[in-house]
Amino acid sequence: MPSITKRTYTERAAAHPIAVARQLLECIDRKKSNLCVSVDVPNKASLLRIAAAAGPYCCCIKTHIDIVSDFDDDLVAQLQALAEKHDFLIWEDRKFADIGNTVKLQYSSGVYKIASWAHITNAHPIPGDGIVTGLAQVGLPLNRGLLLLAEMSSAGNLATGDYTATTVAMARRHTDFVMGYVAMRRVDEDPKTAGGVAEGEGADFVIMTPGVGLDTKGDGMGQQYRTPDEVINQSGCDVIIVGRGIYGGGDGNPDEKIVEECKRYQQAGWKAYEDRL
Repeated sequence: MPSITKRTYTERAAAHPIAVARQLLECIDRKKSNLCVSVDVPNKASLLRIAAAAGPYCCCIKTHIDIVSDFDDDLVAQLQALAEKHDFLIWEDRKFADIGNTVKLQYSSGVYKIASWAHITNAHPIPGDGIVTGLAQVGLPLNRGLLLLAEMSSAGNLATGDYTATTVAMARRHTDFVMGYVAMRRVDEDPKTAGGVAEGEGADFVIMTPGVGLDTKGDGMGQQYRTPDEVINQSGCDVIIVGRGIYGGGDGNPDEKIVEECKRYQQAGWKAYEDRL
């Protein structure tokens, strides 16, 4: 089989065993957008406004729902309606990091009931396989998907080397639920982290990559930025994650500025994909 980087999103969607991964890959191809917009704002009105402006141009909206001070069930309902209207998936960037029984309850219960509305969530592999099996007990019956954090974009982070290789191995043990990684490169095809699996063999994992920027290389708090071409074309990743580069700071840029920036990143990300092929 050819490397995953040489297969189209359409080809990969047709063969992917996880329903939500198929849904994401089909959405990317349909909209010609491998852009995920990270909406990290502290109130409901701003989150919904930015999601409405960015929705037509992205494949995914990523939330940190626990920073929204006025969270309520209406926010979930409106976000789901926007996802349906504008054809994008919802990813709650929860970064679970506890034992299986605890994350099972965090995912299904409490104030947020994440599994009931988020197509995708993610987890640190630190607790071991139990974190995946706990989340899968909730997510699999709902056709949800899990990303494991194999690498991070912040300076000095510890998700490197053997940690990354161990994460890749963990994902390979749970290919019914783990749809991919948060990573900075094609970790499942890198000989240093792929665990001896040959390029083009094994499961197809979707690589979602943070730290993408067209105009800056850092934010003064450890975040490091790379261009869409560096991420998609040169590193073989699948989805670029962009936040402040699109919505700005505070309550966010005006709608017309959000649309303008979304179009820039959408076009840059898609060109990088075409160049890779």
